[in-house]
Amino acid sequence: MAKIAYILLCHKDPEAIITQAERLTAVGDYMSIHFDARAKPEHFRQIRTALADNPNVTFAKKRINCGWGEWSLVQASLNAIQAAVDAFPRATNFYMLSGDCMAIKTAEYAHQFLDENDVDFIESFDFFESDWIKTGMKEDRLIYRHFFNERKNKWLFYASVNTQRRLGLARKIPSDIKVQIGSQWWCLRRRTVEWILEMTRNRPDVMRFFRTTWIPDETFFQTLVYHLVPESEIEPRTLTFLMFTDYGMPVSFYDDHYDLLLSQDFLFARKISPESYDLKTRLGKLYAASDVHFQISNEGRSLFKFLSGRGRIGRRFAMRFWETESSLGRERELLIIVCKKWHVAKRLLNRIRQVTNVPAIEYLFNEEDAALPDLGGIQSTLEKRTRHRRALMRMLFEYYETDRLIVCMDSSNLDLLHDFFSDRSVVRMLEVKCEFSDSYLTGHARRVGLAGEQTNRATMDRLLPTIRIDMMYESDQIRDARFGEHYRIDENSLPSENAEKLADFLSLGHDKALEIAQTNNLFAD
Repeated sequence: MAKIAYILLCHKDPEAIITQAERLTAVGDYMSIHFDARAKPEHFRQIRTALADNPNVTFAKKRINCGWGEWSLVQASLNAIQAAVDAFPRATNFYMLSGDCMAIKTAEYAHQFLDENDVDFIESFDFFESDWIKTGMKEDRLIYRHFFNERKNKWLFYASVNTQRRLGLARKIPSDIKVQIGSQWWCLRRRTVEWILEMTRNRPDVMRFFRTTWIPDETFFQTLVYHLVPESEIEPRTLTFLMFTDYGMPVSFYDDHYDLLLSQDFLFARKISPESYDLKTRLGKLYAASDVHFQISNEGRSLFKFLSGRGRIGRRFAMRFWETESSLGRERELLIIVCKKWHVAKRLLNRIRQVTNVPAIEYLFNEEDAALPDLGGIQSTLEKRTRHRRALMRMLFEYYETDRLIVCMDSSNLDLLHDFFSDRSVVRMLEVKCEFSDSYLTGHARRVGLAGEQTNRATMDRLLPTIRIDMMYESDQIRDARFGEHYRIDENSLPSENAEKLADFLSLGHDKALEIAQTNNLFAD
């Protein structure tokens, strides 16, 4: 059975470190601690004294002054790893932790998981080809030497980089090294960490290179594992659940996140808020528990993105040049059906096709596989369709040799509606108002990744009102935009009432509009 040696890098809160070490080693696992040499000496003495009699705890033989973005963090990790390898010959897996991490699964679950997955868990993506780095320096992290801490000596840090640029002092990456990048929170097998330690002794050129790179804890282990382990034995993900805001700040977890954390497909979570005493207590008891069944729904990140985005609705950037392409044509009519229930809109669209014979296209800006003719590649992806929206619509008018075209859009496509209604062509919109039952909203949450099949009832009960309000808000935004020719049919209206709106929208006689409005099961789920 797997035996885990936890590699703990920490610099504060000695009571929490002691508790964490006692909790994780109580079930037979191990811990190797590196406590920042710049931290208070009395705190380190407190930790050493409290854990002195615990045979499953060891300490890095040499402590390092650690600084964010520096090689010191990697060296501290290597020192703690070496101590663990020496002290715990029975350890099968080595798991990097911080003092802000806590287990969100039982030891029983973690051991079985590692037994069933004989791989190294580490994010390892191509440094230059991947988009792992979103902003800031990229190549400059590697090709220039970084001697100063960017956070403590910002002026010296950037002055040094700029001087190297001016003098042409860029260096080459070791020729046989392909730099990888990823999260610093990994879980590696014993054989892998032994290979890493051996490589640190046998490749002084690689060590010299990484010692002066910037933020090497995101590249050093990731690169070495990539070169030492077959790709088939690397699972490029972390087992620690963590999220970041749009501003690059880590998301903290609080007392009401307990159920959400347990349902994620990870073994640990970071960061647990220091003030969340109830959450810490419940998670503290969890690791040693047995026979706990976990329902993995794994919706945490998509749920956070959805909920945090509610505060930014309405933000819109200036139009790009491709959004202001020439008109669709003054004589052309673009008829847009807007409906949140796509199956209802498709049912309506199909009936309109039968009655009017007007070319009609389902959710072309929402569904990658929408039925579109070959237009030379512009139709190949959602991103291209949206970016070249007016060119796409002109080509569709020309392809179908028509001056009337009907399309479906989701109610969230407010930018598209604004853009098309600003065109010189004739644009009309039919909004289809539907009722949303709890069962429909639950299905919607699962389809878009806000929930999984195993998401518990309590989480769904909290989520459904937010989704319902969000859908209502989208409709309100459309109304507030005051688009010129905006018609609305309603699930709760009589077919005769809806027929009047359909007649105006389609420029159609009342009898044919009524035929459409009376479509069997038009609004059925």
